[in-house]
Amino acid sequence: MPEFLGWPQIVALLVLIQRGLEELHSARNTRRLLAGGAREAGAAYYPVVAVSHLAWIAAIFFLVPADAAVQPVLAVAYLALQGVRYWVIGTLGRYWTHRIYTLDSAPIERRGPYRFMRHPNYAVTIAETALLPLVFGAVAVSVIMTAVWVAVIRYKIILEDEALAGRRAAGEAS
Repeated sequence: MPEFLGWPQIVALLVLIQRGLEELHSARNTRRLLAGGAREAGAAYYPVVAVSHLAWIAAIFFLVPADAAVQPVLAVAYLALQGVRYWVIGTLGRYWTHRIYTLDSAPIERRGPYRFMRHPNYAVTIAETALLPLVFGAVAVSVIMTAVWVAVIRYKIILEDEALAGRRAAGEAS
């Protein structure tokens, strides 16, 4: 194996592949939602989300030394988070996308992890952002990228809550 390639780089590439496959799933759901009359909210903001996500993966790939020691307990915790991530995706089913789409006829999800919090996907994202660099002892990458993600996701939540406000009100009225 080349000297510059270690577990951090391998894991960063695996996360990139994982997120690429998720993007294919998201695109399929997006096409269905748009065909059903969905509208996108925050389209101009999406590049900020995408670049921030790619910057996190790139920071792990380029800034974490290839010979960084793996912290097994944190690695297991990160893997467990992937289970929660796919619980969220599975719960949303055909409504899950990377972007914010709203469909007037769609219910507001209250099953699965949505029983416990309004935005479990974003909670998982923040936890992943903090945890994965720590698996390799990269405290600075963890702190900096988590701070970036908190700001990015905080605004995305505002956009999403605004987009869903009418559906939430309608659901509470019924």
